[in-house]
Amino acid sequence: MRTILAALLALTAAVSNGVAADSPNILFLVADDLNCDLGCYGDDSAVTPHLDRLAEKGLVFERAYCQQAVCNPSRSSFLTGLRPRTVGVDDLRKYFRDTAPDGDSLVTLPEFFKNRGYFCQNIGKMYHNMGETQDRRSWSIDEVLYRGTHAADTLFGNRARLPDEVPPPYKAPVIEDADVPDSYYRDGQIARLAAAALRDFAESGNERPFFLAVGFWRPHLPFVAPKKYWDLHDPAENATPVPADPPRDVPGIALHISREIRGYGTVPKDRYFTTEEIARYRHGYRAAISFLDAQAGIVLDALSETGLDRETIVVFTSDHGFHVGELGLWGKTSNFERDARVPLILSVPPENGGSAPGQRTRALAELVDLYPTLADLAGFGDETPESLEGDSLAPVVSDPDTSVNDAAFTEHPHPFYGPRSNWKAFGYSIRTDRWRCTEWRSVGNGAVVARELYDHDSDQPESANVASEHPAVVEELSARLVEHFGL
Repeated sequence: MRTILAALLALTAAVSNGVAADSPNILFLVADDLNCDLGCYGDDSAVTPHLDRLAEKGLVFERAYCQQAVCNPSRSSFLTGLRPRTVGVDDLRKYFRDTAPDGDSLVTLPEFFKNRGYFCQNIGKMYHNMGETQDRRSWSIDEVLYRGTHAADTLFGNRARLPDEVPPPYKAPVIEDADVPDSYYRDGQIARLAAAALRDFAESGNERPFFLAVGFWRPHLPFVAPKKYWDLHDPAENATPVPADPPRDVPGIALHISREIRGYGTVPKDRYFTTEEIARYRHGYRAAISFLDAQAGIVLDALSETGLDRETIVVFTSDHGFHVGELGLWGKTSNFERDARVPLILSVPPENGGSAPGQRTRALAELVDLYPTLADLAGFGDETPESLEGDSLAPVVSDPDTSVNDAAFTEHPHPFYGPRSNWKAFGYSIRTDRWRCTEWRSVGNGAVVARELYDHDSDQPESANVASEHPAVVEELSARLVEHFGL
C-alpha cells in the first residue's frame, strides 16, 4: 500500500517546472553541535562507521567553518546563503523573514530547488527549534519532528509522573544512558521516517528529483544515547580535554562561563568540574555522536539499498562545533576554532562533477557556500539569487587540490546568553591558511577592545594568543576584517 508521501509524489509528477530528468537528488544531513576534534570521522577515538563510510565515498572538507557558532544564526545563514549580519539573525529567536532585507521575497536553499520542480521535504531540526523560526514555504509538505526542546527528548523528560509528585528540580539531567531502543528518541524516529521517505520515493517511479533535509538533534546537550552506544567507548579514553586551560594571554572577553551545560541537572553551578565529571561528560558526548552516526547510517543504507545513491548528492555537516572542556570551555558561542570549524562531506556522482571517492581537501570552505555549491552541482548555477554571499565549491569538488576561498569568517557577540542589553562586544574572526585572528569591538562605540591571533602552523589547539608577537600580521588581518564586515 502506497504511503501518503508516495501518493503526493504521484499527484505532483506532472508539475515538474521543466526539471531535467537527470537532475540529481539531494540528501541534506545536518547534525547539531558536532565537534570535528572529538568523535568525528577520521578521529581514531571515534566510533562512527557510517560517517566513515560516507567519507570514503565522498570528499571531506577538513577546513569548513560556520558563520556564527550557535544554532539559529548559523542555520538561518546557510539556509539563506546570507551571512548573519545580512540576514539579521544573531540570536536564538529571530526569524529571518522578519529581519533580512526583502525577507518576505527571500528564496531559501530548499525553496530554490522547490521552485525548480524538486519535491522538498524536511524531517527533523533544520531551521532552529525555538520561536517563530520554521519556514513552511521552503517545503513541499509539512515539516515533522522539528519542534520541541532538547531537554524534552529524554527518558527523564517524558516519564509519566503522578499528579501529587513533587516537580523535578531541573529540566533534564546532563547525561542519560537508559537501555531503550533507538526509536525512543527523536533521532531514531527521524532516521526511520527519512529511510521510509527514500523507499517511498524509489517505489513511486516519480521522475521529479527530491531535496530531502534530515536534521538530527544530537549530539547537542543533554548528552543522551541508548546504553549500547555508551558501551562502545572506553570511559577512560579521551577523558581529559587537550588543552584543558584557556589560551595563554587570551583576553577574558573571548571566554564564557559555560552557561548552557550548567543549566542541566546534576551539573555544579558554582565551581569547575572534577576530573570524574569531565570524563563522564566527555563519555556522554562521544556516546551521543555514535548514536547520531547509527541514525545517519539508517538513512544512508536506505539510499544505497534503493539505488538512489547513484543519482543523489549527499551533504553531511553540522551547524557549528562544540567544546567539551577544551580551553576550559563547555558548549559553543565562541570564535575559537573548535566552535567555528564544522564537519563537511560532499558525496557527488561523477556526472554531476564529483571527483574520485575518498579524498580530502584542505581548501577553506564556509557553510554559506553550500547554497551556491548545490545549485551549481545540480546544474542551476546561473539561476541563483544575486544576493548570495557564499562561493560555489564545485571547483573543489571536481579537483580537491584547488581552492576558491582564501579565508573564512565567523562572528559572535559576548556574552551570548541572557538579554541583548548585556552584550558588551562583538568578536569578528578571520581564518586563513595559517592564522585565526579575532578582533573584539565594543557594542557601544565600535572601538577595538581586544585582539587574538593563533598560529595554526605550530599551535592547532590554539593554546597561546600570539597577537603581541606578530603585530604586522594582526594589522593585515584586521584590515581584512574591517573590509569584510564593514566595520
